[in-house]
Amino acid sequence: MSARKILSEIKQDLEPYVGTCIKVKANRGRKKVVERTGVLESTYPNLFVVRINEKSIERRVSFSYADILTETVVLTVNKDGKDINFISEKA
Repeated sequence: MSARKILSEIKQDLEPYVGTCIKVKANRGRKKVVERTGVLESTYPNLFVVRINEKSIERRVSFSYADILTETVVLTVNKDGKDINFISEKA
């Protein structure tokens, strides 16, 4: 399977969750792991944007679909009381 097809499948999996609350766990390197809660704001062909409200400051953070593929970013969506992790099993 080509990498482009795998990344487009990750994008398609995320699109139904635009506008919903998600947890983002991002590995920033050197033992720095950041966990935040935000709203999946939009998806674009090469990246997606998460809006994070922390300490009355609104920030927008973008990640690429390759970040999910390489497990640098793990997204967790709470749907119907169940947590769904977006970890690519396609690699």
